[in-house]
Amino acid sequence: MRNAFQRALLRAMKADKNVMLVTGDLGYSVLEPFRDGFPKQYVNCGVAEQSMMGIAAGLAMSGKNVFAYSIAPFASLRALEQVRDDIAYQNLPVKIISVGGGFSYGHQGVTHCAIEDIAIMRAIPNMAVVCPVDPYETEAVIDFAVRHEGPMYIRLGKAGEKNLFKKPPKFAPGRFSVLSGKGDVALFATGPLTWNALEAMSFLRAKGLLVSVEEHNVMGGLGGAIAEVLAEGGSHAPLLRLGVPDVFLKKIGSQEYLRDYYNLSPKKIADAILRRAKRNR
Repeated sequence: MRNAFQRALLRAMKADKNVMLVTGDLGYSVLEPFRDGFPKQYVNCGVAEQSMMGIAAGLAMSGKNVFAYSIAPFASLRALEQVRDDIAYQNLPVKIISVGGGFSYGHQGVTHCAIEDIAIMRAIPNMAVVCPVDPYETEAVIDFAVRHEGPMYIRLGKAGEKNLFKKPPKFAPGRFSVLSGKGDVALFATGPLTWNALEAMSFLRAKGLLVSVEEHNVMGGLGGAIAEVLAEGGSHAPLLRLGVPDVFLKKIGSQEYLRDYYNLSPKKIADAILRRAKRNR
């Protein structure tokens, strides 16, 4: 997904000299083409994410269309005050590229995992939150972000994700895409974990259940958003929220190990749904 981001943003930089990229000394093997090909549109701010967001805001106020690149916990937590006050409060065109959400950096422990970032960014006014599911959708999101006039938080995977779409889809905020019409469960997913959700469908024979699946704390993310819509609409449809329990991570390991540990592998997603469906009956 990082490579898809690179391709889309390089096209935008070539077409518009006001498109800029700032980074906190990250992105090696991905950002060199920006540094070498567009030196006047690229700023490495060093390991200083708070300063990077302030710089991004200043560039945006001077007429630049800015993309700020860092790994997810640093982009969302370390620089939160600057994101909230410098960028979102002033509704500036700064697009935060958050790489490696969820357990992507799980081998480095809780400090490098981002399982609260969606909830945090959802709570900030003016901030659009987008989690593409694959490289094709990533390109579509970046193309949209270049045209978007306000701030965005774009959460990308970094594990060589496969394409679920056959070509870059048409992207519009607030709309979802149907990737499979099969099965008896309405299963909602976001980001790269959507692949596991689709795999889980092959195990399911349960009816009348809504399920959210996310590589994020169950509080405040996709499941929380769906619950809010259901509650406000007066729906009594049963909802099962699958994600990380509301605890600090105690395990260290690969993304796939942590997904399995927290019951987010395809088989364990399906098992959880079947257990709930059995109780509902």
